[in-house]
Amino acid sequence: MKTIGLLGGMSWESSIEYERTINEYVRTRLGGSASASLIIRSYNFAEIHELQDTGGWGAAGKRLAMDAARLEESGAEIIILCTNTMHRLADEIENAITVPFLHIADATAKAIVEDGVRTVGLLGTRYTMEADFYAGRLREYGLDILVPEPPDRTIIHDVIYDELVRGIISDDSRLKYLRVIGALAAKGAEAIIAGCTEIELLVRPSDLTLPYYPTARIHAEAAARLALE
Repeated sequence: MKTIGLLGGMSWESSIEYERTINEYVRTRLGGSASASLIIRSYNFAEIHELQDTGGWGAAGKRLAMDAARLEESGAEIIILCTNTMHRLADEIENAITVPFLHIADATAKAIVEDGVRTVGLLGTRYTMEADFYAGRLREYGLDILVPEPPDRTIIHDVIYDELVRGIISDDSRLKYLRVIGALAAKGAEAIIAGCTEIELLVRPSDLTLPYYPTARIHAEAAARLALE
């Protein structure tokens, strides 16, 4: 079993689900009391959030790159970043390490393509929905990406930062998300990507009639599979 290095805590509400998913996958595959070999760097998300708000992406990139290298020095043989938004800095991380870096958009796109889906609705932070670092990577797999209209993007973004990263799960916010998802479906979305790892804490597969791609689970299981190859 290879050792997985996790860059997490962005926020820990979803990062802890990475640990749970990876360990459950390993136990299911290997049986008995087996669990994953993990090295974890968990951040104070308040500091990361401030860098996002102030446009300090350069400083954030240096921090993630340095810590990814430290994970490798500590024995990590695979590195994963437990957040969608901070994959904006994936290049900085990859340039700092020599071990494989498993990109969350790649893992998600492969799962979608395998299911024969072409047009997907993307939910996430404003950074993820409005920049091309994520949607552009998905398009490389032949996918068509739809995002909510600007007022709905604000709703999706604000619920993530005002509620989900703070552990607040609201039925009212779930209904708002489902309305936005309905609007994306009306525009032609065949499936929905939970392109922020906290979203899957709010919206469950059973809440939707469309295929649903929870990126944290997909990413974590892909990392566990790679560790067991």
